[in-house]
Amino acid sequence: MADLDYDPVYRTVDRDDFRALIDVERYADRADTFDSIISATVDHFWDPNDPRYIDFEPEFDLEHDTILPREMTVELHCAVADKLDEAQKIRLANQNARFMLSSILHGEQAAMSLSASLCHILRDQGAAEYAANQTREEARHVTGFARYIRRRWGTPLRVGSTLASLMDEIVLAPEVYKKLVGMQMLIEGLAMGAFSTIYSRTHDPVLRRLVQLVMTDEAFHHKFGKIWADRTVPKLSEEEHEKVEAWAAQCFQTLLFNLINAEQKQEIYGEFGLDWRWVRSAVLESFGDADRRQNMRENTNIFRVLIKTLLKAGIITDRTRSIYGAWVDMDELDAEEAQVVGTDVADQTVADLREINRNRPGRSRALRQRG
Repeated sequence: MADLDYDPVYRTVDRDDFRALIDVERYADRADTFDSIISATVDHFWDPNDPRYIDFEPEFDLEHDTILPREMTVELHCAVADKLDEAQKIRLANQNARFMLSSILHGEQAAMSLSASLCHILRDQGAAEYAANQTREEARHVTGFARYIRRRWGTPLRVGSTLASLMDEIVLAPEVYKKLVGMQMLIEGLAMGAFSTIYSRTHDPVLRRLVQLVMTDEAFHHKFGKIWADRTVPKLSEEEHEKVEAWAAQCFQTLLFNLINAEQKQEIYGEFGLDWRWVRSAVLESFGDADRRQNMRENTNIFRVLIKTLLKAGIITDRTRSIYGAWVDMDELDAEEAQVVGTDVADQTVADLREINRNRPGRSRALRQRG
């Protein structure tokens, strides 16, 4: 039950059993399952330290403009706004953006650490190479968001306890299904929804470019989890499926009610002289479950994207359908194509990156011809 390794490419060894990885017979085993994803890496390569890909130097006037639209700051649509002057409202909106982007930064670090941990346990060479490849790409996301936050605010905010606990469980989990469902579906699903929203709504061209580049990588990362789901979920026993499904539903509910609530953001409110408990009450008075459901109708809503990811992976059945159905129209999601939100942006960006990479120093003639 621990690994649910019904497909040989996802079989693992104990993370402390290095000898199993240098067994001579292992080197003869390499599935071609992930070769197309691995070889496509060259097409979406980018370097966060190279201004040809992204320039972090342009300024943004945080005192007079908001990184994200004000309507995305729920506190400005309740009694909290009555206690703030105009300058404070702008600052609160930008601190909320800082909190969101800091959470994304912490999530990218978790994705990097988790991908690296898979390199220690995946037996198939192709699967291990894919994990190593993703580790490299998540590392540049960490660099990119760290640079952006440093440029705009100096330092990121601390991670909220809810996200920290979930990431800790996923990264350290011995069960591979928790790593793949938790990271490649749950957290990556949240991230793709967030990136799509930021890409379409941010006022900062630098941030828009950053999430555009990151989305291009993440569209490929999602495929790793999708392949696992396609090859594994149909083969699960009733008991195994119920265990995976229940764990996913528990994670969803934890994230839905705790990821961005006032308690997680109390570090922000202190500078405005606001008690987080009062802020929570004020928000709940003006923004209830009906509003939450309405927001989830948007295609890029992070929780809607998460639910769709689990549904299309076959993880949601009648056992837990009502949990998600309380928030979104499940029949509507059933009828939608399985394409992950943001894939269109990723596809468009690949063409842009190929043009930049065609003349990048150090590329071989073969890689230039391929572009």
